[in-house]
Amino acid sequence: MPKLYEYFGLLVMFYSNEHEPVHVHGKCQGREMRAELIIVNGVVVDVRFMNQPGRLSLSDSEIRFFKEIVVAKSDDIVRKWVDFFVLHKSIVPEVINRRLK
Repeated sequence: MPKLYEYFGLLVMFYSNEHEPVHVHGKCQGREMRAELIIVNGVVVDVRFMNQPGRLSLSDSEIRFFKEIVVAKSDDIVRKWVDFFVLHKSIVPEVINRRLK
């Protein structure tokens, strides 16, 4: 399961057996949410955040961090999705220690 980012204790990742639509999981201490990227004509036009069935949801501050990083890095997430699932390249995780606003 490739880790994309670590952002203030929150891990943003793909599961290695993912399916479309392009989406990432935000995980922290056993809690998890999902962010689905809505792409039209190759451009991310929206991001939908949802709870992951069967998992406790992220805390309010973790949700805020998850939304920040997914929105700020949405184009990069799509590139990494293509690299990993289409081109079968490995992903180098990125640790981000500054707020992305």
